[in-house]
This record gives sequence, C-alpha cells and structure tokens, in this order.
Amino acid sequence: MPPRACALRRSIAALALAWAGVCVANPAIEPLPVEEIAPGVHVHAGHHATWPGARGDAVEGDVANLGFVVGDRCVAVIDTGGSPQLGQRLLAAIERATAQPVCFVINTHVHPDHTLGNAAFAALEPRPRFVGHARLKASLAARAPFYREALARDLGVTSGEADIVFPDLEVERTTELDLGGRRLMLQAWPTAHTDNDLSVLDDASATLFAGDLLFVGHLPVIDGRLIGWLEVMERLLTVDARRVVPGHGAPTTDWRAALDKQRHYLAGVRDGIRGALADKRTIADAVETLAGTGTNGWLLTEDFHRRNLTAAYAELEWED
Repeated sequence: MPPRACALRRSIAALALAWAGVCVANPAIEPLPVEEIAPGVHVHAGHHATWPGARGDAVEGDVANLGFVVGDRCVAVIDTGGSPQLGQRLLAAIERATAQPVCFVINTHVHPDHTLGNAAFAALEPRPRFVGHARLKASLAARAPFYREALARDLGVTSGEADIVFPDLEVERTTELDLGGRRLMLQAWPTAHTDNDLSVLDDASATLFAGDLLFVGHLPVIDGRLIGWLEVMERLLTVDARRVVPGHGAPTTDWRAALDKQRHYLAGVRDGIRGALADKRTIADAVETLAGTGTNGWLLTEDFHRRNLTAAYAELEWED
C-alpha cells in the first residue's frame, strides 16, 4: 500500500477509536513498559546502570524508576526519565493506560535520570503543573548545562534551554494534590540524598514514591548530606506506607528492611570515614583504605563507592 494510503488508513482508524472513547498514543513512539502495582498506580522500572549510558545501548538514559497515578479527574506523573525521548515514551504509556489528562508532573529531585523527560509533558495542552522541592529550581539551573552537554556527548541528543523544565509549584514543607477522588501527599525533606528531595504518598493505595531517598540493589549515592540522609531515613520509618517505590530497584512491601540495608551501608561509610579522620589519614588514603569495604550485595559499587567516601570525607572533616 502506498505511504499516503497507509497514513490515511491510520488516521481513519485513530479517529474511529477516538469516537469510541479510546485514547490513542502516537504510533511512532514505543510506550515504556509499565506495571500496575496497585489500582491506578503504574511504575516503569529503570535499568541498573549509570546515566546516561551510551548511544545505541539498551539504557540510553533509562536508569530511574518512573511512575504515574490515575485519579478520576487527571493523572500525576512522578519523575519523567533521563532524556526528552524517554519522556515521550512515558507519555505514550500513560496515553495507552488512560484517557485522563496529565495535570501534574512531579520531580522527586534534581538528578537528570528523573527530570530530563519533562519536556515531553511541557508541550501538552493544557500544560500540566510542574511540581518540585522549593530548592529544585536553583539546583536544576546550576546543573542544566552539564546535563545538556552529557546528552549530546553520550547519546547524540541535542537539547535546548527550553528542554530543561523548572517547577512552577514549589513545595516548602508539605502539599496535597487532588487528582479527583484521589489525594497525593507531598513532603519536602531536609538535605539528604540531595538538597531537594521530595516524596509522594498516594493516599488511596498507601504507596510511597520515595525517589532516591531509598535505593534497592543500586548502591546509594551521596549528593547531599550523609548525616542528614541518615536522619531523614529515621523519619521515613514513621510514614504509614503499605509499599514503597524506590528511585532505583524493585518496589517493595518489605521497605523497612530495604531502608535498614541502606542505613547499614551509609552508617558504615560514616563510621569508616570518622575512623580515618581520627587516624589523621588524608582523603586519598582514607578512600583507598575503605574502597573494598561495606559494598557486599550492592550493584554499581565501582561507579559510586569511592565517590561516596570522598563526599563523606569532605562533609565529616568539619564535624565538631
């Protein structure tokens, strides 16, 4: 069949489905695979890999968990992926799952694997509200040039300044979002994994999207304040959640055990660095001495453990 006839046939089919009340995603975009882990709560599992990956590999920025929650009135998206193309694929998955419009796009923190798909949603009409921690905008503005450079260098993706989408609804402490018969409770946390961590609790299913406040499998990464993160983890234990979606790794109902495993690793980094400081070791000596300790059972340790030790040393050497 000639290309023009094929296009016409697809248009007629799409129009027929629209008349039937079925939402049709762009057929040229492959939807991301998602799992409905609770009624109306959908999650895409990212790869255990470093962002952004390499051009042509199976990852290409797809390293974080992404999700969306469907209410009676609209949809809230929780993190959008590590490239504008991933955001388009997430949008296609949403359009396949529901005819409800997207009204909120929530970023749990600044890192590129969670925020660079925002551009796909900024193009929607009506434009959804973009939601983040009160400190997200400044952090994202500072990192945006590096993110765009990395996309171009490693994935061959050219992005403009408009592809970095900033929050227009900022959370200082807590905020409630109404999706129509469904409430999301958002909480801004003190500096922990980053200085702009935000969690999202779906009241209906008691599902907590923890962002990178919790890692499962993937070694935790310190980019904020180690001591603050340990303190925030103690507060997370009091959240009334049935299941947790971590920023990386499988969603779990045994999330307190997962949090304890993460606490054990981070406390080990803290104690190891404190010991090295007490022995008056240099940062290079401390990192080398501790490089092979405390990482059993974690993935990506070669990529992140030394970095964590370095960050902890820089923080803890100024302790009283």
